[in-house]
Amino acid sequence: MAKKTVNYPETDGKPMAETERHMKVTINTIYALRWHFRDRKDVYVWGNLFVYYEKGNPKKCVAPDTFVVFGVPNRERRVYLVWEEGKGLDVVFEFTSKKTRKEDFGRKMDIYRGILGVRELFIFDPLREYLVPPLVGYYRLGDKWVRNEPKENKLVSEVLGLEIVIVNETLRLYDLQTKTFLPTPDELISKMT
Repeated sequence: MAKKTVNYPETDGKPMAETERHMKVTINTIYALRWHFRDRKDVYVWGNLFVYYEKGNPKKCVAPDTFVVFGVPNRERRVYLVWEEGKGLDVVFEFTSKKTRKEDFGRKMDIYRGILGVRELFIFDPLREYLVPPLVGYYRLGDKWVRNEPKENKLVSEVLGLEIVIVNETLRLYDLQTKTFLPTPDELISKMT
């Protein structure tokens, strides 16, 4: 009997971001993290990519807005298959909205903590529609999440070695070693011109 091939879809046909501000913070965060880890061949940074966590079941997936995985090759993927990669995700960023908040604070949090073994989860409300403060961090302690609110608009990611900072109406990443913000694509482009 022939082995049944399982198809793990690359898209669900839904738009990636809620608003321009959501998309901008997603792009800036992915880019800044990729730039920060650009010399590391064992760090994968991406976002809005399906992460499948149960072999043989294409319904068991999440698509974090931004995520970082240490200890896997930095290469292009169509989807992230946990059982092939050998591990789940280390850090996740969700850029939440009224439309996504129920899932962001419900099912996804449980999957990140339990199945995927995420060590840090940062949730940011770019439009400040409902989340007060607009940035919260969840840090894994055993099998539970510990919630942390920013002090002076900052949270520390020990896993990334960065501060997550609210600057005006967006989120920025600050390198604690170099004492500088990680660049956005616009900042790098403006330096080139």
